[in-house]
Amino acid sequence: MTILASGIDIYYPAVNKDLLKSIEQHGMLISQFEPNFAATNWSFVLRNELVVALGEVLIVTQAHIDSGSMRSVEYAQKMGKKIFVLPHRIGESEGTNKLLQEGKASIISDIESFASLYGKALTNDAMDKDDFFYFCQQNPILDDAVAKFGERIYEAELSGQIIISEGRVKLI
Repeated sequence: MTILASGIDIYYPAVNKDLLKSIEQHGMLISQFEPNFAATNWSFVLRNELVVALGEVLIVTQAHIDSGSMRSVEYAQKMGKKIFVLPHRIGESEGTNKLLQEGKASIISDIESFASLYGKALTNDAMDKDDFFYFCQQNPILDDAVAKFGERIYEAELSGQIIISEGRVKLI
């Protein structure tokens, strides 16, 4: 899913036109703007509010103090969302460093530990890391998973390898 800062019929930036068309065909494009609306500085800010609202948490990888990412942090705080940041050196990414200093964000220092907050870490014998595993990692739509893997989806659910929730397949 991609949320646009322009009308649904405008592929912006143009360099990403093929990528956006692929997402449109195989995923979902969302826009809160009228067709033919060209992206503006303020439409990115509004788009980011929607992105934050749809997410469970906010992860800020890098941010300057007066950046759009810090505006997204304000939205996340108002919505009561947990905020995570990546560590940076002193003088780099002053926005994320300030969030850590003020205790407004948690640091992601180990990706496996972070991922385990939102699912069960898989051991080598929990599930074969084959095409099915990597497909399920993408949190696919149930219909797509059944079309591609048939009854294996339901067998994996019964064995506790995946869950089916809100029309999506999720590894556990």
